[in-house]
Amino acid sequence: MSLLIAGGLVVDPAQALASPRDLLIEGGKIAALKPPGTIPGDGRRVIDAQNLVVTPGLIDMHVHLREPGEEYKETILSGTWAAAAGGFTAVAAMPNTRPVNDNAAVTRFILEAAQAAGLARVYPVGAISMGSAGQSLSEYGDQKAAGAVAFSDDGRPVMHPMLMRRALEYARTFDVPLIVHEEDLDLRASGVMHEGRVSLELGLMGIPAAAEEAMIFRDLALLQLTGGRLHLAHVSAFGSVALIRTAKAAGLTVTAETAPHYFSLTDEAVMGYDTNAKVNPPLRTAADVAAIKEALRDGTLDAIACDHAPHTSLEKDLEFEAAAFGLIGLETSLGLSLKLVHDGVLSLSQLVAAMSTNPARILSVPGGTLAVGSPADVTLMDLNRTWQVDADTFASKSRNCPFNGWTLRGRAVMTIVGGKVVWEEM
Repeated sequence: MSLLIAGGLVVDPAQALASPRDLLIEGGKIAALKPPGTIPGDGRRVIDAQNLVVTPGLIDMHVHLREPGEEYKETILSGTWAAAAGGFTAVAAMPNTRPVNDNAAVTRFILEAAQAAGLARVYPVGAISMGSAGQSLSEYGDQKAAGAVAFSDDGRPVMHPMLMRRALEYARTFDVPLIVHEEDLDLRASGVMHEGRVSLELGLMGIPAAAEEAMIFRDLALLQLTGGRLHLAHVSAFGSVALIRTAKAAGLTVTAETAPHYFSLTDEAVMGYDTNAKVNPPLRTAADVAAIKEALRDGTLDAIACDHAPHTSLEKDLEFEAAAFGLIGLETSLGLSLKLVHDGVLSLSQLVAAMSTNPARILSVPGGTLAVGSPADVTLMDLNRTWQVDADTFASKSRNCPFNGWTLRGRAVMTIVGGKVVWEEM
């Protein structure tokens, strides 16, 4: 089908473009990008994008789709439906499935299920170690050949420093990034939230920011030793940002992401023992939130990724200590992130870079631009549409959302993947 997206504000950081354009899609590709009114609409579906923003399709490089093995929490179908509803044309699926994605067979299964769903693209992330157990490396070559775009033991840190060194060296051979969950388990101990005043008031065991910072320090030192590509997942702490900033200034090939909850919430959200606010790494202080925002503004943090982690009431409706870590984020990520634009923290181009252009670059996957010839993965946004978060209406199968009831300003109104409209709310 030929689509003409007419008159929208096209924001494409890869082309240093932020101005009104007509966008023509043919054969699943971007066919033309021209000034408004210069592409005829005869014989095409014309989408009136006046007062809308047109961007490269959003890419979330850190989600948990739970399939195979925990389909009662999420499936690849429901997860990619949630992604499309949130404006995401592609997601990178973390390997902590059951069985763990540590082999080519699981990687192929994920890709086949995503193709059958026909919604957002799914890029499998393979496990750093077999079973994500931190004992021996998985086979990166076979998994990359099957379609894995990166390797991670997310949810578990690589505690053994020699294994981490070998992982960096091995991944360098295949020119793929390691996406690492940075947490010293000895420092974390039995902690369930950020260690500080709020944990003391609630009588809950805390997780110090040093648990994250110490592992980042170690892995940056190993990166300097080995080379390779290191990507730091869900950065949450002031000290972590300082370490990353210094490493980048020194020329290390490190990239990093944060999640919307780390610039939208503090550990105060745990008051009342709300298990939907129990995440790992934990929500931290106002000073940490300010540091995360500044790091996004100055480019120390490259990407925003929601760390979508579906759980049912079986895992969440428990006493706080026993409840699972994690929240769902695909359907709130854009609305929460647009607040950074409305508040003047980021320009719209910076936000699109963090949610599309940079993830595509880091993962070496198609997309992240609307240049002619690129895949026609496109997100249309209404920056001023206000809406109330109602998790009961979400496409995701799970409801563990700490933002339920919030009023947000701005959301995706159409998601196009390969030239096909997969979700719309015009």
